[in-house]
Amino acid sequence: MTDRRAAVWAPGLFVVLWSTGFIGAKLGVPYVEPFTFLLLRFVFVIALMLPLALVLRARWPRSAREAGHIAVAGALMQGGYLGGCFAAVAHGMPAGIIALVVGLQPILTAFAAAPLLGETVSALQWAGLVLGLGGVALVVWQKISSLQGLDTISIAWSLVGLIGITAGTLYQKRYCASFDLRAGSVIQFGAGLLVLLPLALALETMQVNWTAEFIFALAWLVLVLSIGAISLLFSLIEHGEATRVSSLFYLTPLTTAAMAWFIFGERLNLAALIGMVIGVIGVALVIRKPGLATPEP
Repeated sequence: MTDRRAAVWAPGLFVVLWSTGFIGAKLGVPYVEPFTFLLLRFVFVIALMLPLALVLRARWPRSAREAGHIAVAGALMQGGYLGGCFAAVAHGMPAGIIALVVGLQPILTAFAAAPLLGETVSALQWAGLVLGLGGVALVVWQKISSLQGLDTISIAWSLVGLIGITAGTLYQKRYCASFDLRAGSVIQFGAGLLVLLPLALALETMQVNWTAEFIFALAWLVLVLSIGAISLLFSLIEHGEATRVSSLFYLTPLTTAAMAWFIFGERLNLAALIGMVIGVIGVALVIRKPGLATPEP
């Protein structure tokens, strides 16, 4: 019964937690450069998770090959996805546009799921994927005009984020879908750290302005996002089909827009409201078949 209840609330909780990531980034980026920000985030996550894994006797990979697969997935999702998104923000890309770019991830995952994972995407699920993308587009449509003022660097970094989360999800589902989250988090965030450290050393001053707002943003991203939301994502990848898990990312910009309206008073026009409804319907079609996050017997 407990597992079945978790299967119901875990996807929704993941979407809510994941959607707060842009809020934490927005609060913290003014006080530190993006790669340095992420390095601090990764260091604190490792500092928390490593002792926990040791004290609780977490199961570590049995071989270097298993550890390598976990590290590669972490490098793609932590280093590639987060690094790309934060760098795009630092180069002036609005969060809504990044959400739209990353919103292509479920479509890319669906295309790759059949040859790589042997998953079958039904016509109804394809319809849901297209509807979901359309809903995201409507929500951020009013910001599309800002693309004209963006440079190629910000666009390139957003594509790095898209490729990172897509490839990372597929890789983890195929090669290391099941591992101890405590030990695995240490390995994955360590891999992300190794990816971003050379970039921070080469491109940034690595100076930090330790304000109360930055400390709050860092603590939020470490505890709520990197430990809470990432653990839920790993669990969903382990127990659900990649296409269905990926479709949840359609709900992220929709939920973020709703949060911005509630917290910051940002207006939502009629197109955005319609887009939210369409996006939710699209995701419902994709995950309609029982199985998302349902534990294996």
